[in-house]
Amino acid sequence: MKTVFLSFTLLLSTLCLFAQSDRFQKGMEANIALLDSAKSPDDFTTVAAAFERIGDAEKTQWLPYYYAALANIWKGFTDAKANKDDVADKADALIAKAEAIAPKNSEIALEKSMAATLHMLVDPQARWQQYGSVVNSSMETAKQLDVNNPRIYYWEGQNLFGTPTQFGGGKDKAKPLFEKSLALYKTAKHVSSIYPAWGEKSAQAMLERCK
Repeated sequence: MKTVFLSFTLLLSTLCLFAQSDRFQKGMEANIALLDSAKSPDDFTTVAAAFERIGDAEKTQWLPYYYAALANIWKGFTDAKANKDDVADKADALIAKAEAIAPKNSEIALEKSMAATLHMLVDPQARWQQYGSVVNSSMETAKQLDVNNPRIYYWEGQNLFGTPTQFGGGKDKAKPLFEKSLALYKTAKHVSSIYPAWGEKSAQAMLERCK
């Protein structure tokens, strides 16, 4: 009788875990779709909060915090009225939560570079010394952790595209990076439907601007 009861308990626990995992997967997929289609500052704020709630509920999953940070970063870059420091600070806090769960992660390291760029854009000349090294070192760390991550080269190309030619940037410097990024997108392995896969369309659009 004890064996039967134990087997039933294990079966029930397995079913509950499966249900929780299924809810998590579907919730993440739905919010990733919302993030992909977000356009207004309110859209980014709403989806960032949704991802953060999932992260707080799951506690052992890094992806919700990663996407919450990404939504904040994209809001900072697209909303001219946003306080970039406040948005980047929020992203930094979420990145720290993701990294605590998944240290030595290429995607998270790249987000650090993106958030530092957002801080720097408040006053590029005055802040380059403070944040420029973080932008570059985080990008290099991302490469060391996964040299085939296409988002790294898209982001590096994006930064060089916006850097004046006299400081080593410009279209000619950015173009090979967008090309490399697109080549890697074609061979990238899709770990799961909720793993980061963004950037390909943006890399293609930026490559067109380099021609």
